[in-house]
Amino acid sequence: MDPGNIVHAADTNGLLVITEMDPIAVIFAISEDSLPQVQQQMRGGHPLPAEAYDRDLKHKLASGTLLTIDNQIDPTTGTVKLKALFPNANNTLFPNQFVNVRLLVDTIRNAVLVPNAAIQHSPKSAFVYVVKPDNTVEARNVEVQGTERDQTAIAHGLMAEEVVVTDGVDKLQPGQRLL
Repeated sequence: MDPGNIVHAADTNGLLVITEMDPIAVIFAISEDSLPQVQQQMRGGHPLPAEAYDRDLKHKLASGTLLTIDNQIDPTTGTVKLKALFPNANNTLFPNQFVNVRLLVDTIRNAVLVPNAAIQHSPKSAFVYVVKPDNTVEARNVEVQGTERDQTAIAHGLMAEEVVVTDGVDKLQPGQRLL
């Protein structure tokens, strides 16, 4: 706007934009499949911690808490929007900045963890190739409990200390001997 311009209520461009920097809100989306777990924790009155990371998920920028959940699922993406609030005294977060948000919904204790590369999928189930004591492999059905970064928690089908195959699984057959 220049001095002397006439401003109307119906103008599409405002005179200015006021942006609150501290605290700052981040809106992000999660899969609709994860929504029930988040809702259950919210109903229980547990504040869910949220962490904002840079584009590469290497540097944590800020820690905050989940504030609210949108009231509808986007049918085109199968996601629902969530809003987390972050104290931003050091201005590490900036309006419209791209961040990755990690939301801690639950902690799984005493879980058997395997690298994501070990998990294979058939039309019927998820499975892993387990190395037996005689150096042969067997395909073992597993129930996946959750995935975090490069590791997957197994609910059933695998015991701690069992060795799983992560490389060359596309060429393996049950009963095949490893070199």
